[in-house]
Amino acid sequence: MSTAPPPSRVPGRLARTAVAVLTAAAALVGCAGPPRGGGVASFALSAGTPRPGGETGSFSWALYAEPPTLDYTMAFDYPQNTILSNVCESLMRWTPGLAVEPGLARRASSPDPRTWVYDLRPGVRFHDGRTMTADDVVFSLDRQRDPDNAAAWAQNFENVTSVRATGPLQVTVRLKKPDSQFPQFMATAAGAVASKAAVTRSGRDYGTSGGLGCTGPYALGTWRKGQSLELRRFDGYWGTRAKSRAVVFRFLTDASARTNALLSGEVDGGYLIPTESYGRLKASGRGTLYFGEGLSTVNLGITDMRGALGDVRVRQALSLALDRTGFVKAGLGGAATATTAPTTRAAWAAASPATRAAAFDGLPPTARDVERAKALVKEAGATGRTVTIATSSIGQDVSLLATAAQAAGTQIGLRVTLKSIAPNAFTALFTDPGAREGIDAFPLTYYASITDPLDVLVNFRTGAYLNFAGYSDQRYDALVDRATAAQDPERRLRVEGELQRLAARELPWIPVAEWPTALFLNHRITGAPTTIAYMYYPWAADVGAAAAGGGR
Repeated sequence: MSTAPPPSRVPGRLARTAVAVLTAAAALVGCAGPPRGGGVASFALSAGTPRPGGETGSFSWALYAEPPTLDYTMAFDYPQNTILSNVCESLMRWTPGLAVEPGLARRASSPDPRTWVYDLRPGVRFHDGRTMTADDVVFSLDRQRDPDNAAAWAQNFENVTSVRATGPLQVTVRLKKPDSQFPQFMATAAGAVASKAAVTRSGRDYGTSGGLGCTGPYALGTWRKGQSLELRRFDGYWGTRAKSRAVVFRFLTDASARTNALLSGEVDGGYLIPTESYGRLKASGRGTLYFGEGLSTVNLGITDMRGALGDVRVRQALSLALDRTGFVKAGLGGAATATTAPTTRAAWAAASPATRAAAFDGLPPTARDVERAKALVKEAGATGRTVTIATSSIGQDVSLLATAAQAAGTQIGLRVTLKSIAPNAFTALFTDPGAREGIDAFPLTYYASITDPLDVLVNFRTGAYLNFAGYSDQRYDALVDRATAAQDPERRLRVEGELQRLAARELPWIPVAEWPTALFLNHRITGAPTTIAYMYYPWAADVGAAAAGGGR
């Protein structure tokens, strides 16, 4: 399949999201029918993996695709970030526990709601030997803002009026208006810092050849295009020394080949495990299959409000009739949780118990109610109306969700047809309105990049890029503005609870399941985080030998 990036002018981090929703599916390329004993009967989330017993010479890692570039401004996809998180660091850091802590900035402060001041760590060295200064940070953030770069994270800077060096080790960011999301995104690739000299020297080749001039625990080594990429430990690193001298990423695009490589020991580990391989890997005795918080949801994205799904009663009916439990077992290998919430529970980690409960209590049940659904369709006068849902062999999460939606819709009186989309054309559904013509809905997997529900809920605002169907509600838009401006986390989360309840009722997307991160480690290594934090946290530095003194 193709995971080609979206057109260069797609706005901001939504370009990254558009491909991200695909790449979760891309990781699952394989048979399009129900897994034959490939799932797991039950699963539990692990907070982490055992600590290493010592260092290891090197370890190898499976990736389902080769990154087209390692330029941090285009780090919107799983392959890029899985590598880059170990090489380029950001002002702040997302921890394995999905919290934010200081990164290259030793302190972040906000003297007023429209100003953020980042005081930098002294003595931080780039891989090219230069010492990091405020000028490097200003240059790096300005690359994200430059429209000529078409950065994947540009939307996160739309509220920024200036980025200035206000001291040798201090950078001040001024905003047009209060923005609770901006400081959180400084822990993602949006806040990455590289040497101005190194980037300038590389010119248009930056990210595709030569070094990256970053500060992480690993520096870019040999890149064998089409085969593998090596990272080498950076001995001048300011933080904790990496436990392995080198990491080798193997590009294995075929799901069966990737699974076989894990079982044979050809590679030592990997994230984004094919769902049809869960059972086989778990029972193999060759290693351990872990699941961790993924901040990911699987949804049926509504793309057209002009047809039958334009009536909220029909959307509610389809949601009521969906067999979420059956889909989780067949499409997600049994390792997911049925939901009717647009956000994951882990995204509410900073909320008080009362606020978290209010965000989820009273949401529609996940259990089916076919009779109620039939009544809603009849009430809406939609019996016999046609609904077209896109499907694709891109992965089981797509093909089997489309089939489940077809079965649900047919059972409640709709005429549901499936439109097959070639895997290499599926990307266009996220980026090209013309590709969505004649389609009412399609399976959509979304992951959040920060531990804040608003990262998902903002997508239903009027005019939002992923608001494919043009859903519009002035009440909703006003709540998004209130949440964005709220600097106090508890106050913001209470507003986001209102947004969640409204989205769960109006269903601009139909939520289906929470999907955890999957990780496999063989018996040789341990230490990798189990959560989606690996996208922006230097996870490889934590990986070492499972036994003291072990490792090649």
